[in-house]
Amino acid sequence: MSEVYAARRARLHDQCTAAGSAAALVSRPANVRYLCGVVPPGAVLLLGPVQDVLVATEVPSAPPLSSGSGPPRSDEPRLLVVPGADGDPAVAAADLAAADGAESLAVEEHDLTVARHRALGAAAPRVRLADLGRAVEQLRLIKDGEEISRMRIAGELADQALGELLESILVGRTERHLALELERRLVDHGADGPAFPTVVAAGPNAGRPGHLPTDRRVEEGDFLTICLGADYRGYRCQVGRTFVIGPSPADWQVELYDAVFAAQRAGREALLPGRAYRDVDRVTRQVLTAAGFGDGLEPCTGHGVGLEIDEDPRLTPSAMGKLDACVPVTVEPGVHLPGRGGVRIDDTLVVRPEADGGPELLTITTKELLAL
Repeated sequence: MSEVYAARRARLHDQCTAAGSAAALVSRPANVRYLCGVVPPGAVLLLGPVQDVLVATEVPSAPPLSSGSGPPRSDEPRLLVVPGADGDPAVAAADLAAADGAESLAVEEHDLTVARHRALGAAAPRVRLADLGRAVEQLRLIKDGEEISRMRIAGELADQALGELLESILVGRTERHLALELERRLVDHGADGPAFPTVVAAGPNAGRPGHLPTDRRVEEGDFLTICLGADYRGYRCQVGRTFVIGPSPADWQVELYDAVFAAQRAGREALLPGRAYRDVDRVTRQVLTAAGFGDGLEPCTGHGVGLEIDEDPRLTPSAMGKLDACVPVTVEPGVHLPGRGGVRIDDTLVVRPEADGGPELLTITTKELLAL
């Protein structure tokens, strides 16, 4: 993978040079990992005019990096360890950029606090601080084969944990207990951990986005919404389903479920290269609005997934841009009826051209309305 990371850094170097900055400071953890691999917590990456340096407060346990005691390989950054628990790697990196003769330093202003930005300026007063913007996030949009492979495995792990839970007795168990069991199953099957706090929402809580599990117990007649994700070697994938507890669903539950399912299918089918982000959002909303569930729809139909569970692109009514091939996104429309519950259906897919079979589904748990 070292060659992959080197190529990514080279692309960022080229962008910075074209923008007029010979040096850049990458501080957002997911971006540092994208450019270097697994690094110590809090580490930052300096793309310098002389050399690239990974600055950390601790030595990595098994780094693919050279130490400061010897010359670095040409395709990897040198490791600089900042002494002391109170040392700030970003400040040390800015000071190093100044010592190497950088006249300007592009920084991730969206990641820095005001205080940290001021500290950088104080450490290198003769260096002009510029905004790197979301340059690394843009590089991360299109995933390579290894990234997608890890996400595919993460999806399999999430599907497996969910499938096993559905074979157990659910009535009488609390949302909180079910969420903890799902997260334990993820780890048991090989995940590094959950990709985000697991959502288990029963009865009137069902369909609420981001619901935090409570001590509410699952009862007969409930809708039960579960949304979980696995983190596998840094890459994430999520799946969400809604079920009915009891022998058969009520008519209103079938009507609501069918509407959300149709909206989610429309969104999935729209995931083709060249399709505008806002168009994917629009087709899902049109289905739900036509079915009479347009009031109170969420502001986002889906989003990108990768090293973070919520990254670019955003599938919203105002989103600018178009889909590219090999971009993983979620499609997760939902409707929540206050006091009654609701439905969410959530899949992670990779955008593929029609010639390659269209969108690749990474989460395959059935979307049939199951009565459990």
